Amino acid sequence: MPYVVQADDALAAVAQVRRHVGDVPVGLWAWSQGAWPASAVAARRPELISFLVLVAGSGVSPAAQMRYGTAQQLLLNGYGSAELADLTRLRETLENAVRGHIDRTTAQAVIDGYADRPWFPLAHVPRDLDDHRGTWEDMDHDPEPVIAQVRCPTLLFYGEADEWTPADDSIAVWRRAAATDDLTVHRLAGCTHLPTAGGAETLESISSDHHNTMPTWVQQQVRR
Repeated sequence: MPYVVQADDALAAVAQVRRHVGDVPVGLWAWSQGAWPASAVAARRPELISFLVLVAGSGVSPAAQMRYGTAQQLLLNGYGSAELADLTRLRETLENAVRGHIDRTTAQAVIDGYADRPWFPLAHVPRDLDDHRGTWEDMDHDPEPVIAQVRCPTLLFYGEADEWTPADDSIAVWRRAAATDDLTVHRLAGCTHLPTAGGAETLESISSDHHNTMPTWVQQQVRR
């Protein structure tokens, strides 16, 4: 779903909250790629959004994040520089096909050349482009100009072992570009892309560090 549509949905949700509870401080919590539309809402409607809490939010484009994330998947599974070079060519081929820079027949030939590699499932590239005829209009979305318009207090969480978001690069973008003078960055020990212990996918495994840090920070913002 395009990020502009997701942002509109978030605005509708904020309006619904205000209809029920009145004129109170409202913040947005978002995870991973949800950080892009959440940041856009805060930038576009600063009078409505009092604060942001973003978990594993990327400060680079979706295309750049996917190149980083898939490379990490190969590294975590024991592959080396030769496979990483092949992955780069494969991902760039897919991106250029989606952008319309090369025709799909040419791109499919490249995919066919790598499809039997044992690491291919980790590349997150469709095996048959004919079954994926759509485009990804937000693939080259640049978060930095949006971040430069975020003026509300913002809390950023990143797992210390995040394997999908380039955390250091993303933090650098926020620190360089954000308009807010209240930016807090918190690294979650023992967490990967999810704010959970060891990347588990249960509510019970959500990091106690996340649980303890977020309510205290939010309460400080509400008291202001």
